[in-house]
Amino acid sequence: MPPALRQRPERTAPASPGAAPRRRTRVFALTEARWAAAALLLFLTALPLQLTGAPAWLWGPLYAAAYITGGWEPAWAGLAALREKTLDVDLLMIVAAIGAASIGQVMDGALLIVIFATSGALEALATARTQDAVRGLLDLAPATAARLADDGTEETVAIAELAVGDTVLVRPGERVGADGRVLAGASEIDQATITGEPLPVPKECGDDVFAGTLNGTGALRVRVERDASESVIARIVAMVEEASGTKAPTQLFIEKVEQRYSIGMVFATLAVFAIPLGFGADLTGSLLRAMTFMIVASPCAVVLATMPPLLSAIANAGRHGVLVKSAVVMERLGQVDTVALDKTGTLTEGTPRVTDIHPLAGSGLDEDALLSLAAAAERPSEHPLARAVVDAARSRDLSVPEMRDFTSTPGVGVTASVHGASIAIGAPSRLPDARDDPAAVHASAVAAALEDGGRTAVIVRRDGRPVGVLGVSDRLRPDAATTVARLAALTGRGPVLLTGDNPRAAARLAAEVGISDVRAELLPQHKVSAVKELEKAGRRVLVVGDGVNDAPALAAAHTGIAMGRAGSDLALETADAVIVRDELATVPAVVNLSRAARRLVVQNLVIAGVFISGLVLWDLVGHLPLPLGVLGHEGSTVIVGLNGLRLLRDAAWDRACAPVGAER
Repeated sequence: MPPALRQRPERTAPASPGAAPRRRTRVFALTEARWAAAALLLFLTALPLQLTGAPAWLWGPLYAAAYITGGWEPAWAGLAALREKTLDVDLLMIVAAIGAASIGQVMDGALLIVIFATSGALEALATARTQDAVRGLLDLAPATAARLADDGTEETVAIAELAVGDTVLVRPGERVGADGRVLAGASEIDQATITGEPLPVPKECGDDVFAGTLNGTGALRVRVERDASESVIARIVAMVEEASGTKAPTQLFIEKVEQRYSIGMVFATLAVFAIPLGFGADLTGSLLRAMTFMIVASPCAVVLATMPPLLSAIANAGRHGVLVKSAVVMERLGQVDTVALDKTGTLTEGTPRVTDIHPLAGSGLDEDALLSLAAAAERPSEHPLARAVVDAARSRDLSVPEMRDFTSTPGVGVTASVHGASIAIGAPSRLPDARDDPAAVHASAVAAALEDGGRTAVIVRRDGRPVGVLGVSDRLRPDAATTVARLAALTGRGPVLLTGDNPRAAARLAAEVGISDVRAELLPQHKVSAVKELEKAGRRVLVVGDGVNDAPALAAAHTGIAMGRAGSDLALETADAVIVRDELATVPAVVNLSRAARRLVVQNLVIAGVFISGLVLWDLVGHLPLPLGVLGHEGSTVIVGLNGLRLLRDAAWDRACAPVGAER
């Protein structure tokens, strides 16, 4: 899509406070539509004059004006392409129209120009409507916000002027101006436009809020945590815009063939003209047949077959909270036949809680001291388990000491210096094999008991010796089992669970959701090895994850999807698609939507092929009138374009969300 998507359009009042405004580009707002309408009006004025026997000086200039108004844009584009040593089908259409006029078929040439211009206007309108679906998201964010100064004074500023760290006041009934965290106040926020949640969500101190969501009855003070250009809404627009600038492999192949085809078509047209002429055919008839051949053999419909379905699918997925980063990704999503799922933050909600605190005998620590020590070491980490430890310390109002020399190793744990001691936090499997160390033996026994109960055990070590064990549990997503079943039905085989968690906790969760292939205690490199192993077996693997330790596997897979709300920045950047709404069920939906887009591409190629081959055969074997050839060629182009836009409708997403076998 053009850069104009980033420009904030003129605002219109939404139909309802909680709904995303619907924008629809007016037909005559497009220059292509205005020129096409002018050409059509001139043609319809000239045609009856010619048919009623009016003098040529009366209708001739009208036809000439129709040629100019309807043909100057494609002619200019064709000449610009020719300067780049590219043969554009637009230029071939103009040449055909001028050729028809040169042999006295002025009306037929004008008809070609009018239909060609109308077809171009319809394509421009289709593209604009695709842009509308994304551009309307910009209307969700308010134009201004109430920024609070340190002394409590309030000033109204443009959203673009807000900086990270600013505090804004969101009054009842207002839309939130920026992504941030609630500092004070309590309210309920309707965030259906961002997360898809049907009911307003309670918000209080410490909760995240998104730009563009609608505040309820309470006032909130919100600390801005992202620039306006980095908000969820802006990222949706930017990612879909970026995706629209890419080309899928099918499209690249078609464009590569198009150049050779167009050059071959020029030589074939010359042959269609010269060969009959060499056998005594009249000049006018041979030229007319050659012009008709050039028109009907042009690959316009083939060129338009691929991108509209893929871009429509990208826009529709974006409206429903799935950001697909390119047309290549949208095409590849429909090819996956194996799904590998992470556990924490993917199958689970990604908000684990500390449920058990066990200081070890001889450590000199009680529960609060152990938790405070662990929180100090974990505070800089972005891992969900680290957040759980820090949140648990905050909920107890514990004083968390300062730490130094923090290091984090994905899949292993963290280390830091606290009060001069080296604190290491990690999984029980990272404990050194020290059977003669009573503390290590005790820690292993406590960890095993926690894991048998379905919790994740975390060992806290001080200067190399275990001093405590924390038990952490995470809630399974409500839609996890249904999603696993749908993915199994879509791909024909059950998903694989790839997790760094312990085997017992992983097996327990896998049994709940219906996964039989479980691979636990995996470091990031082991997850990559598992993905490569599957791909060596001929599988096309889709990896769904959220953390730093998932990023290498997301990059190595055929396609990667990151969970957006709990996902780390590295995972979001590495993944091919991002789920902004925290709904695991959108994974099979977007795969289904991709397959629908691929089906439409095949349909379009068949439609284009049937029209082109049928019209060419008619022209070569029989006598195809030029107006009928024009109608057939441009009609097939319009049919293909409109067919590809079917995936813009909400009904297409509803079908993609339907159980497998019931999509149609």
